[in-house]
Amino acid sequence: MLNKLFLISAVVLTTGLSACAQKQEKKAAKQTQPSENIIKKKMNWNTLTPEEERVIVNKGTEYPGTGKYEHTTDKGTYTCKRCNAELYRSESKFDARCGWPAFDDEIKGAVKRIPDADGSRTEIVCANCGAHLGHVFTGEGFTDKNTRHCVNSISMNFVPDKK
Repeated sequence: MLNKLFLISAVVLTTGLSACAQKQEKKAAKQTQPSENIIKKKMNWNTLTPEEERVIVNKGTEYPGTGKYEHTTDKGTYTCKRCNAELYRSESKFDARCGWPAFDDEIKGAVKRIPDADGSRTEIVCANCGAHLGHVFTGEGFTDKNTRHCVNSISMNFVPDKK
C-alpha cells in the first residue's frame, strides 16, 4: 500500500513539474522570438532617450499639458519618433483640450489599434514598428468623425510642409 502511494505521488509530482516547465518554455519562446520583419526594420530605428523609451517601448504616458505638439497648428506631417513612418497629417489635428495632441484620423494604414487586456481602452501603435503612440477613443462627439487619437507628443516628430 505504501509503495502504491509513493508511486502515485511520484507520478503526479513529475507530471506537474513537466507541465509547468513546458508552459514556461512556451512563454519564453514567445517573448524571445519577435517576427523577422520587426528585427529587419529595427536596424533602421532611431535612438531613443530614456524618457522616449519609457513611453514608446514601455507604453508609458507623458504628463498632460507637457508635450511639445499639443498646441502646434502648423501644416505638416507627424511621424513616428522611432522609425520615421508618417502617422498623421495636420489637417486631422484638433484641440480636444485633453492635454495631448488629438487627431480624428490617421494616414491610411499607419496606425494599428490594439484593445487593452481589460477591454476598457484601445491602444494605438505605429503599424510599421509597434511604437506606443497613445489611445483612441470613439463616440465623444469632438469632430464629425467622432474619433479622438490621444497621442503622446514624445512618440512623434513633426515635419512642416515645404513653403
